[in-house]
Formats: sequence, C-alpha cells, structure tokens
Amino acid sequence: MKIDMILGLQWGDEGKGKIVDVLTEDYDIIARFQGGPNAGHTLIFDGIKHVLHTIPSGIFHKNKINVVGNGVVIDPVIFKDEIEKLKAVGVDLKNKLYISKKAHLILPTHRLIDQASELSKGAKKIGSTLKGIGPTYMDKTGRNGLRIGDLDEDDWTIKYENLKNKHLDLIKNFNVNIDFDIEKLSNNFFDSIDYIKEIKFIDSEHFFNESLKNGKKIIAEGAQGSLLDIDFGTYPYVTSSTTTAAGASTGLGIAPNKINDVIGIFKAYTTRVGSGPFPTELYDEVGEKIADVGKEFGATTGRPRRCGWLDLVALKHSIIINGVTKLAIMKGDVLSGIKKIKICTKYKFKGKLIDHLPFSLESKNLEPIFEEFDGWEDDISQTKNFEDLPNTFKNYINFIEKHVGIKIKIVSVGPDRKQTIIV
Repeated sequence: MKIDMILGLQWGDEGKGKIVDVLTEDYDIIARFQGGPNAGHTLIFDGIKHVLHTIPSGIFHKNKINVVGNGVVIDPVIFKDEIEKLKAVGVDLKNKLYISKKAHLILPTHRLIDQASELSKGAKKIGSTLKGIGPTYMDKTGRNGLRIGDLDEDDWTIKYENLKNKHLDLIKNFNVNIDFDIEKLSNNFFDSIDYIKEIKFIDSEHFFNESLKNGKKIIAEGAQGSLLDIDFGTYPYVTSSTTTAAGASTGLGIAPNKINDVIGIFKAYTTRVGSGPFPTELYDEVGEKIADVGKEFGATTGRPRRCGWLDLVALKHSIIINGVTKLAIMKGDVLSGIKKIKICTKYKFKGKLIDHLPFSLESKNLEPIFEEFDGWEDDISQTKNFEDLPNTFKNYINFIEKHVGIKIKIVSVGPDRKQTIIV
C-alpha cells in the first residue's frame, strides 16, 4: 500500500479540511504532517461549522484513526480546547486520536518570543499568527526542543524550566514591551499537559509503516499552502515548515516511494492573509465582493484575507514542486455573478515575459498578464453533477486544466461536505 496526500497550492486557506473530511470514508488513517495551531481547517456539515487547528480533519468519522505526526508542533492549551469542543459535540476520541512521540511542544514562552520578534520588526513584520510556530521550529532545528515523548520522562519539568528560562532571557534582547504573567501561563500549560496525557502517544513512523504493510489506507493532510513553504514560498513571508509534498515524508516518517496520489487544492481565485507580495491582488469592488461572498476571514486569526484573481504562474509552480496528480477547485460558487473574470497566465518580470515564479514577487519588478473570461450568473451551490455546471464555468475549468496539464477531479460548490462534485 501507499499513502495519498492533500496539499494546499496557494497561500493557505484553500479548503483542505473540507476535502479531507469528504475523502475520509475511503481511508483508514488520517495524518497531519506539519504546521501547528496556525492552521484553521474548517468543516461544515449538518449546518454546523467546526474549526480544527491541530487535530486531523477526519476526526468526525467513526472507526477512523487520526494521527498528529512528528512534523507537527503542538500547543497543549489549544489542543486541550480542541478536545473539549469535540467531546461537547459527542466525538469519542478513545482509540481514534494518536500523537507522535516526536512531535514538538509549543511552550507559552514560544508565543511570547513570536510576539516580541514581530513587534521588533515594526513596519517590516511578516504577519505571523503569533502562535509560537516559528520559535518552536527554531528550537527543533536548534536541538533545544521539548517533545511529546519527553512527557513520559521523570525530568520533563526540568527540561521545561531550562527552556523557559532561555526564552525569557531571549525576550529581553528584543527591547520591546510585552505584558505577561509567566506563572499564570505556566500553570495553564501544566494543566493542559495533564489533559493531553489522556491521548495515546505512539512511535508514529513505526505505526505508519506497519499500517501500510497491513494494507491500511492512509491520507496525509497538509496545513498552510505551498506558497508559504519555508524553501519554495514567498520568503520571508512564509511559515516555518515544509508545506510541500516532501514534508509528508519527514513529517510522518514515510519514504518518498510510498507516496501515491498528491491531491492539490486551490481556490477559483486567490487569497492571502498577512503581509507579503500578491501579484494578482484586487483593490476594487470586485475584490471586496469576493471577500464578502466568500467570507474571507482567517479561521485561526479572524484577520481579513486579501483577495485577487487566480494566478496560474504560481499554481503551476506549486503543482511542479509537489508532483500533483489530481486537482480540486474550491469556491467556484463565490465568483457567480461576476460578469468578467480574469486569470493571470504570465508575468512581465523586469521587462520580459516569464511563466515561472521568479526569486522575488515584489511589485516594482513584476506585472501580471491576464486573460479574460465570461463569468457565470447561475447559482451553482446546489449543483450535483459536473455536466449541469454553467458552460462558462466549465470553460474556466478546461482552460486551467490545459494550462497546468493536470485534471480537476473535485469541484467544490459550497462550504458543506455535500456541496462537492467528484468528476
């Protein structure tokens, strides 16, 4: 057996949670492989909205195992809150939620470092979610981190105190004023640790590979988006983990030759939260309409998302670096009623036309080149079959497929899991 995976191909917020939820019935195990509570995977079914930050999006399905992989960083306080909300709606977590022993913990002081660092940048801030993600990955690569498996050791509180004190010294060096009560933060952290210990800790790489040997079907769930990848995103306005397909190997302990389908998810338009270049961003009434109709606010931060036309240069870049085999297009329903819709197919970069992502996307060097399409007036939110979609929308899809060379196999026409067309 081999694993399949779901990845975002833009700057995150593509709708990965919904598609994982839709496809979970076909799998035995759902596994998150990177990121942390900076993710906000939204699922809507039975008229109820659920937002998951760390726990995999297959958790609402019975008899499915959900695993938080070693590549994920975990904030026990947020994790506890997620667990309590799931229990409140009747989700039984026993024997269906596991955590890798090698996953790193986010300490309260990681969040404080994140806050101090962002404040110190002033106007050059990157738009961090302030969840402590970056500082935690820094400690991971700096070999200072505290891991889930450490919680089973007698000296884990000593490790916590040592790391906490290192962080407090570091915070002083930023020369910014932030208010915090470290004793209160620590007590809340310890209370949450007691709670998290109720979840099963596993040697996840062994678990995944044995599961494959035993014929179990696994789907890997990515967080954020490929354009936020630490190496291949719009650096430095990126996240601190590998959001591409390669991250599934290191974030789960599964060899590259065990990867089968890579399902890439993108919106029919483009959004971005926080700072950073955005070539196709709209500053007019159309952009405002997309934001309003699409309810484009961050699921984690609540910040408004910047909106723009679909960027096929960036999309093709993400498809190539991930080895995408299937595509899912989301939120086509949001564009209903817009008479003329544009797609960026090339960039004019330093006076030359290019069709790949350059080193820098700063606007002073780059101009997006658009093609225009007729829009669709029809409300497609209740459409069940691909054949019944408006011809103008099907033309839009066909153009994208021809340009990127990959077939669109999933069409989402609304936020509910039932509003999904499998092609």
